[in-house]
Amino acid sequence: MNLTEVILWFLRNILFINILLAILIVFFERRNPTSVWAWLMILFFIPIVGFILYLFLGQDLRRKKMFKEKEEEDQMQNMIHIQEQSLYDNEFQFYDPELESFRDMVHFHLKSNNALYSSNNSVKILVDGDEKFHHLIESIRNAKQYIHMEYYIIRNDALGKEIVSLLAEKAAEGVEVKLLYDGMGCIWLPRKFFNPIIKAGGQVCAFFPPFIPYLNLRMNFRNHRKICIIDGQEGFVGGLNIGVEYLGLSKKFGYWRDTHLLIRGHAVDSLQARFLLDWNFSSIQNKITDRKPYFPEKSQVGNTGIQIVSSGPDSKWHGIKNGFIKMIMEAEKNIYIQTPYFVPDDSILEALKVAALSGVDVRIMIPNKPDHPFVYWASLSYIAELLQAGARCYTYEKGFIHCKTMTVDGLVNTVGTANMDIRSFKLNFEVNAFVYDPAVTKKLEKIFIQDIQDSEEITIEKYKKRPYWIRFKESISRLLSPIL
Repeated sequence: MNLTEVILWFLRNILFINILLAILIVFFERRNPTSVWAWLMILFFIPIVGFILYLFLGQDLRRKKMFKEKEEEDQMQNMIHIQEQSLYDNEFQFYDPELESFRDMVHFHLKSNNALYSSNNSVKILVDGDEKFHHLIESIRNAKQYIHMEYYIIRNDALGKEIVSLLAEKAAEGVEVKLLYDGMGCIWLPRKFFNPIIKAGGQVCAFFPPFIPYLNLRMNFRNHRKICIIDGQEGFVGGLNIGVEYLGLSKKFGYWRDTHLLIRGHAVDSLQARFLLDWNFSSIQNKITDRKPYFPEKSQVGNTGIQIVSSGPDSKWHGIKNGFIKMIMEAEKNIYIQTPYFVPDDSILEALKVAALSGVDVRIMIPNKPDHPFVYWASLSYIAELLQAGARCYTYEKGFIHCKTMTVDGLVNTVGTANMDIRSFKLNFEVNAFVYDPAVTKKLEKIFIQDIQDSEEITIEKYKKRPYWIRFKESISRLLSPIL
């Protein structure tokens, strides 16, 4: 059969093919009912487009088998049980007594995510690419033992080339360099892009690389984490990938507002453990067997409490999403959220509505310059429900806001890689720092209030006046939200 005959056969049999896919989705994949109905409607109402979308976004059948080894490797040891016991025995102490009401949240993350709580930490908040990359490049240059980096996107531009060149320079000096990147996020990188690092003695590995260059049918299960660990003493985590657009140099987006954390202290060990697990899952030839050198002794650097929480399709519990819910449930005064994509599932949406209806000051900030239109229009439809419940919502006008942050009552906060959307909750590999510290949280609150000055509030009156074509976009996007 030639190509024309294959296409004609496919078109004649598309209904039969979609029926088989529907059977697969309903009886074998055990999806959430909302997601099942969304896929069934797409397959039957737009069959050809639906089939293509399923190839790229819908594959879920082999997930358990795919991640079985990784889930087993993610099990923690004695320290989990020791900390659990101290919680049960009431020996666990917060540095600040105001945080006592969040004791059960520490236990929740420990029990559901093996997330150790550490209190010997200091945190520096980095509010854009200029700050983040200034500190990151300085830390890389000062590295003496090793540099471990894990990023979703690395661009083939001036910043990407500068980071690669610097890593190659450090590898040539004898510093251990390991760089893990996502196969989809970096799909357009030239094959030779990382050669300087490899030639200098460093190691580079892809997370789920495409079978065919520049073509990857597995759009789900992406490694969306952004982590860097320097000598086991400094750790970076947050929303910023590597590229000049994150420096605010993109004509399309302009100023790029994001939040990253520079962490020193024992929480760096948790970031290190996360990296090692991801590296060993992805690397075939260069697995790390001796982990002791990567957990050096730490001096006393501060009193900030931190838990590093990971989640992904390999997780038994949706650790980060459930952590968001726990924070919302604990709130008594205020909840401030910044996210580029606001497509919550029912549990998050209902928790926020209950908080707003209970008198909690709920405020949400999203971009006014969407980089994913369907997600943007879906976000507005969910925002409308919260406005009716009494929440206040803003669109950031200065440029593009990409922060993934939430603060509660000026006491606790979370900063990381997870968006407030279903993809981050269930399909992507994410990592967030949950920070227990009034001083750090109040700084993030102050930053949020400052960002309001560069934002426009969405009121119910303004929302009701939106044109009918925008209402149509919202309706279609809301319908597709379970698979966005």
